Amino acid sequence: MVTARSGLFASIPGKDYLLFWQAGRFQPQRVARFLGLSNSEAASLSGVAQSSVRFDRKIPHGLRDLLSEVAATCTLVAEVFGGDATRTALWFKTRNPTLGDVSPRHMIVSGRHDELRRFVMEAVGADAAAGAIADAPDPAPVKSQMPEDN
Repeated sequence: MVTARSGLFASIPGKDYLLFWQAGRFQPQRVARFLGLSNSEAASLSGVAQSSVRFDRKIPHGLRDLLSEVAATCTLVAEVFGGDATRTALWFKTRNPTLGDVSPRHMIVSGRHDELRRFVMEAVGADAAAGAIADAPDPAPVKSQMPEDN
C-alpha cells in the first residue's frame, strides 16, 4: 500500500521490502541479483571496467551509488505491490506500454534509470494522492452566502 509522503521524502520507501538494506547496510549484490544484472551491464551503467565490477565492500563508488538509487526505485515499486517481491520482479521484467513498450529493467540497463524513477515517482504520488482523496472525509455542507428570498 502506498502512503502519502511529502514530496521531499517521497523518493525513499517506507519499508525495505526487498531486503536491500539488511541490518542497516546496503547490499548491492541483492539489487544486481534481483534485476539479473550481468557484470557487463553493471560496468556499462557505472562507467567502470568490467574487471572492476564487484559487489562486496570494495565495490566501485559509482556503481554503489547507482545501485543504491536503483534499489530505492525497486523498493518503491515493491511498496505499490504490497511488498510482493515476485510481482515486483515481474513488473521490472515485463514490457510496459507506458514506458514506450520496454521493460523497466531495460530502461535501467540502457542508462535511463532517472527517467524510470520519474515515472515511478509520478505514479506513486498519483496513487498516494488518490488514496488520500478516497480516505478523506466528506466535506461538511457549505452554507450559501447568498441571502434567501423571502
